[in-house]
Amino acid sequence: MFGKNLPRFLIILLALISITVFVLWFVHDPVKNLTTSIPGLDNRLPRSADTNNIVKIGEKFTLLKEYSSTLTGKWPHFRGADFDNINKENIKLIDNFGKDGPKIIWKLDMGEGHAAAAIFNGKVYVLDYNEAKKSDVLKCLSLETGEELWRRFYAVHIKRNHGISRTIPAVNDKYIVTIGPKGHVMCVSTLNGDLLWGIDLEREYKTEIPFWNTGQCPFIDNDVAVIATGGDAIMIGVDCATGKVLWKTPNPDKWKMSHSSIMPMTFGGKKMYVYSAIGGVCGISAEGSDVGKLLWKTTEFGPNVVAPSPVILNNGKVFITAGYGVGAMLFQLLGSVGNFSVKVIQKYLPTEGVASEQQTPIFYKGLMFAILPKDAGGLRDQFVCCNPDDCKKILWSSGKDIRFGLGPYIIADGKFYIVDDDGTLTIAEANTSKFVLLSKTKLMDGQDAWGPIAIADGKLIMRDSKQMICIDIKK
Repeated sequence: MFGKNLPRFLIILLALISITVFVLWFVHDPVKNLTTSIPGLDNRLPRSADTNNIVKIGEKFTLLKEYSSTLTGKWPHFRGADFDNINKENIKLIDNFGKDGPKIIWKLDMGEGHAAAAIFNGKVYVLDYNEAKKSDVLKCLSLETGEELWRRFYAVHIKRNHGISRTIPAVNDKYIVTIGPKGHVMCVSTLNGDLLWGIDLEREYKTEIPFWNTGQCPFIDNDVAVIATGGDAIMIGVDCATGKVLWKTPNPDKWKMSHSSIMPMTFGGKKMYVYSAIGGVCGISAEGSDVGKLLWKTTEFGPNVVAPSPVILNNGKVFITAGYGVGAMLFQLLGSVGNFSVKVIQKYLPTEGVASEQQTPIFYKGLMFAILPKDAGGLRDQFVCCNPDDCKKILWSSGKDIRFGLGPYIIADGKFYIVDDDGTLTIAEANTSKFVLLSKTKLMDGQDAWGPIAIADGKLIMRDSKQMICIDIKK
C-alpha cells in the first residue's frame, strides 16, 4: 500500500523542501554584515603610499676600479655643452674611414634601449637598464679603455616597450643627474659616485610617464637640476647639493611630460627654458626673482607624441617638430620681460617642409639640417638643408640614392657624422650649399642605432639597441 503511494509522497516532500528553501532565502539578508568600502577607510594603502612599490633610488653602489685621466674633453649632456649638437673642440678628425675602417677602441653590451653617453674629463656616464637584475644602472667608464669604474644602481621593474632606457645623464665637475625610464631622478657626486638625493616623479608630482618610457634628458644650470615633470608642475629646479626644490612652475592646464628635452634660450634680455610638452610649448624664466615663472605659452603645437627638442634659432625664432604625420611649426617670440607673446610664422605637414620624427635638427651657420621622416613624401629619409626663415623651402637634399633612418647626426670639425638605423656611420661635409658625401662604413651588426652621438677628445661614442662602441676618429 505504501509502495503504491510512493510517487505522490515524493512529490509532496519535494514541494515542502522547495517552499522551505524559498522562505529561508527570502528572509535572509546576505549583506547585513558588510560595510560600504570608502577610499581611505578600507585599511589598504593608496598606490602612491604602497611601501611595496617604493623604489629606493640609488640604494646600491659598486666600486670596481680607481682611475684618473688627463683628458679634458666634455660632452656634458644631451646635445653637448651648447645644446646645439656641435662639437667645438680644436681637434682634427678623420674624413675618410679608409680600407680597414676606424679603430674601435672598446665595445660594451647594453640593456635594450637607446640611452646614450655623456663625457666629462676622460670618463663616460650612461644610465643603462639591467633586465636580469631589473635595475636602473648608472655606469661610469673610462673613455680610453671602456673599463667600468663604478656603478650606482637601484631595483625597478620595467617592461620592454621598443627598448627600455633612452636618456642621457647631465654632468658637471660636482654632480651627475639622471632620469630613469620610469621617471626616477637621481643625483650623485661626480667625485666618487656618492648618492646625494632622488625624486620619484610619479609619486611626488603625479607625472604621467610617456608611452615609450622617459625620453627627456636632464641638464644642470648653475648647480640646479632642471626637470620637466608634467603632472603637478610643468617644470622644477632642484638644488643639486641638497635635493631641495628651489622653484616649481604651476601646471593649471595639466600638460603632460613628452619625450622632448628642455632647451635654454635668451630673448628680450631674459634667459628662459623652452619646453615642448604634451599640450603646448612654453618658456619658463631661468633667472632672477621670477625664476620658474611662466613667461609665455602656445597651444598651437601640442601633439600626443613629441620626441625632438625645440631648435633655438636667431632673433627669437623657435622651430618645433614631431613625427607620426604631425609636421612642424616655426614661431617668433615678440615683446620683452613681462610682455612676451608668440606669433606663428609657419605650421605645416611633413610633406610640405622640414620635419623630424625622433632626432632634433641642427642649426648651423644660419641654416637648419635634418633627416626627413618616412611620411615626408618623395624626400623621405633624406638629409636636407633649409633656410629657417622659411622651413618649407628645401635648399638641398642628400638625394634619392642617399637616405637615412631615425638615427642621430652631429657636427664636428666641419663635418657631419650621421648614424643609420643599422649602425652605418656616414661622414659628409658640413656644407651649406650641397650634400657632399665623404665616406661611410658599417660599424655594428645590430638594429635601431638611435642613441645620440657623443664626441670628445677625438673619440666618438655611438650605439645600437644592445651595444655601445667607442671609435677613434682623431686625424
